[in-house]
Amino acid sequence: MTHSQKHIIGLVIYPGMTTLDFTGPQQVFSTLPNIQLHRIWKTLDPIKTEEGLIILPDTTFENCPRLDVICVGGGSGQITVVDDPEVIGFFQMQGSTAKYITSVCGGSEFLAKAGLLQGYRAATHWMARKQLALLGVEVGTERVVIDRNRITGGGVTAGIDFGLVIAKMLCGEETAKITELLMEYDPAPPFNVGSPEKAGADLVSKAIPFYFNWLKTTKPELAELYAKAFGVKAT
Repeated sequence: MTHSQKHIIGLVIYPGMTTLDFTGPQQVFSTLPNIQLHRIWKTLDPIKTEEGLIILPDTTFENCPRLDVICVGGGSGQITVVDDPEVIGFFQMQGSTAKYITSVCGGSEFLAKAGLLQGYRAATHWMARKQLALLGVEVGTERVVIDRNRITGGGVTAGIDFGLVIAKMLCGEETAKITELLMEYDPAPPFNVGSPEKAGADLVSKAIPFYFNWLKTTKPELAELYAKAFGVKAT
């Protein structure tokens, strides 16, 4: 196999993002040939993820090269930065030239607010579907939604599926298949309730307050913001 073309991929990270939204695609992309991978934020200061891991950016908005693929994930911390003019401006600038404009989980909100999803279908975490629709986006419930050059993944673990879809687009199906095999990506969820459609209304009704109570305990400064945005009262 020969892969002569270099592809520049940028993963935008920020305080409070969901770790797997970043590390899922990162794991896939880091094994691909001729990939230049950037982990991007405003500064090079360490970033603490939603789950408490520390990630070091290696590229700033200011010194980021023109990207072939721009990607961003979601997380409880996004509510504090998703309307930041500097953040939105970065997506608008890179989105005007990127070959693929992509996201995982709630990261699609960044793209929507930057005006990059108008007239497109997109995926997001199931809890954020209504919010994304309110931004004028046609919301898909597939694991990965492909609409022209907008590639968006559903919640959290969908970032691996998403990454493999991008791998095929950049490096061909055989390389994507080899990557999937090397990762031993062969999911077999023990309960098979990983979507609201599979989980059923009763479990969904319990999951939402469970999440907000977790926020209230671990990130009380965000709980009120999210409860207001989602119209939910944690008990």
